[in-house]
Parts: sequence; C-alpha cells; structure tokens
Amino acid sequence: MKKIKLSALDLATVCKGQNTQQAIARSVEAAQYIEELGYERIWFAEHHNMEHIASSATAVLIGHIADKTNHIRIGSGGIMLPNHSPLVIAEQFGTLETLYPGRIDLGLGRAPGTDQVTAMALRRNNLNTAFYFKDDVQALQQYFKNDDPSEKVRAFPGEGLDIPLYILGSSTDSAHLAAELGLPYAFAAHFAPAMLAQASEIYRREFKPSEHLKEPYFIACVNIIGAETTQEAAFLSTSLLNMFAGIITNHRRPLSPPTEQAIYHGIPEIEKAVYSMTACTFTGDQETLTQDIDDFVNRYHVDEVMTTNYIYDNQKRLESFRIIKEALV
Repeated sequence: MKKIKLSALDLATVCKGQNTQQAIARSVEAAQYIEELGYERIWFAEHHNMEHIASSATAVLIGHIADKTNHIRIGSGGIMLPNHSPLVIAEQFGTLETLYPGRIDLGLGRAPGTDQVTAMALRRNNLNTAFYFKDDVQALQQYFKNDDPSEKVRAFPGEGLDIPLYILGSSTDSAHLAAELGLPYAFAAHFAPAMLAQASEIYRREFKPSEHLKEPYFIACVNIIGAETTQEAAFLSTSLLNMFAGIITNHRRPLSPPTEQAIYHGIPEIEKAVYSMTACTFTGDQETLTQDIDDFVNRYHVDEVMTTNYIYDNQKRLESFRIIKEALV
C-alpha cells in the first residue's frame, strides 16, 4: 500500500444505555488512543436536532478534545458554514488556533446538517445562505489573512493565523469549488458514496494551485470496521447497518449492540437503501482491510483515509482503530 495518512471522523454518538456526557467522554478516549497510534487528525461533525449525536456545538467540542490531547490535529468535518456568519467562525477557530497552535483544522460544508425546519431555526428563516457558500468561504479566508488595519470589520482572534481550510462534500458541486479555490477536498463516502468517482475525477482534473495548496489533496471518509477475524468484524458491523436503517426509516435510535443479522433483513427496500448508503464500508481482519483499502485508495486516488467507527463495545472500537492503523502501515 502506498503511504497515506489515516484519520478519524467522530460525531460523539450516544450509545444505548448511555447519555451525552458519556458519549463525549468516549470521544475523548478515542482521540487520546488514536493519537498514540499515530493518526493524523480527528474531526467532529456539526449536526442539529439529533437526539443521539452530541457534536452540535462543534467548536466547543473541538476545544475540549484538543485540551485532552497533545499533538493530534483536531478539526471540523465539518462546520456547516451557511448556518453561521463567517465572522463568528473566524473568531471561534481563531480562538481555538490561539489556544492550540498548529493543531486546528477547519472543514467546511454547505449542507444544514439537519432537517429543513431546524435549518430555518438556525438560519433565521433565510434558507438562501447555501447559495452563497463560495462567497462565505472567501470571506472567511479574508478574515484570516487580512493585514489592512483600515478594514471596518476584523476577526480577533483569527486575523493573521494560518488555519487550514478544507471543502467537504457529498456531490460534485463541492469538488468543483475545492478545485477552483485550490483547497483540499474531503468527500463523505461514509454515507453518500454514489458520486465518489466523479467527484475525485473532477477535483483532480480542475484543480488550480493556490497559495494554500500546490497539488490536489483528496480525503475520502469511509466506514471501516476491523476485528481479529472477518466474521467478528461482520458481526460488529450490524450496529452500523442498523443505525443507517433507523435513519432511512426515520426511527433513529442510539448506537446499539450488534445483532446476529441486520434488523431489516428480508425487507428488500430497506436492504437496498442501506447498501446504497454504505457501499464504501470496509469490514474484516487486518489482511482483508489492507487489500480492500489499498484497492480503494488506488482506484480513487485518495491521499488520506478518514474512518468512522460505529462500534458499540468501546474496547472493540479501540481495537478496531489499532487494526485499521496496522492494516495501512
């Protein structure tokens, strides 16, 4: 396998029988553990009005995780920028970078990270903000690099700080934008893999070097479940599959223990929908993961693999992080 970076995406998911405080503690433990393993970064995703996800106040959580770790990069995967004023995000992440210099990433997405009613509450009934995503990204860049003291609006802290920006996406729209702006691009193949191939090809073909990045840098976020045996990995993966079934059927539940077979087994419509959402999911022992992920990396020209980890048992979850790391060495 070619040498690529390995990172993790976390939503501070609440497990069955636990609460949000325990979910955040679990995220802290995972971050500390993968830091020891040599993972490059851990990102947290902004979601709202979701009872079993504790990462809604993303910048606050990033600060908490950064304070509990030493050198691993911490960031957003992502901040849903249309939900916020670019100035507020510049100030928040400027503060984080000031407190934890050289460790903060700012991944940006245009989706609301929630349902439309909640998006209206976040955006104060202005749902047109997503159409100004490019303008908002560029405004954010300007706040960080501004050196003109005559500017009427400036970001403190934030101004003059080198905070890497990443464009996130699950379709080809953000691939075009990341290429145009010369920024690294992270694709959400862990739940929306359909346009992965197109997005990767567009990004590399259209990429324009910038002061931020000379060559394309493509991160693919996927679901990976590693275990000592492929059979055990398949068993553990039912927690992930059942979670997606709950999303599809709008019966959301906390992350639950694995089951002998997926709860939707024998219901073709749900089986097809779950398979479509989880096509970029890798399960197996170390040897299996090495081969499968190597094929994936080469096929889609991936520079960094970012893994989710929806495993119910915390010890098994940590073991999976280790097996994934060993598979990619």
